[in-house]
Amino acid sequence: MSNFNMIISGVGGQGLITLTQIIAEAAKAEGVEIKTSELHGLSQRGGSVETHIRFGEKVWSPLVAGGTADLILSLEIQEALKVFSYSSKNTVFLVNRKYIPFENGLSEQEVEKKINELVKGEKHLVAASDICQKELQAEVVSGIYLLGYAVFKKLIPLKSKSMLKGIKEIIPQKYLELNKKAFELAKKNG
Repeated sequence: MSNFNMIISGVGGQGLITLTQIIAEAAKAEGVEIKTSELHGLSQRGGSVETHIRFGEKVWSPLVAGGTADLILSLEIQEALKVFSYSSKNTVFLVNRKYIPFENGLSEQEVEKKINELVKGEKHLVAASDICQKELQAEVVSGIYLLGYAVFKKLIPLKSKSMLKGIKEIIPQKYLELNKKAFELAKKNG
């Protein structure tokens, strides 16, 4: 496997660190080297957070260099714009349509327009929060849903059984079934 570079962006409390740990476990299950880095920012206060994930045959650094991301997974639509510098024309964007307004910020329509202008490659704008709330009454698992979407659409080169193993390793037992349902829901809806 050649090296795969991924950025997860969002705001504090959306589970970015959990998703990073799940991906790390899945990569380990497939026998590839993995390095991650967490840039917490204001994660405790709902501020911007990003994690870097690199896996493959030989990975030297945990940080994704500018313009080299293979996949950018954003749990909030505005956060996708904040990590645009890591992308190239080959980067795939997987973006949750979740919009969290802030004072003097762009409107949801302006953000989507900007993403459509900037992203020249493949992009998937998915209403993961809405889908998870409607189908599972739990918006909180939208990140797991997006992870499933990435696996089933082959946007990330890891197998679903490895990702499920990662989910079982990281998610506490009392939330495991809900998270597995969110992951599988992406297969059905994707």
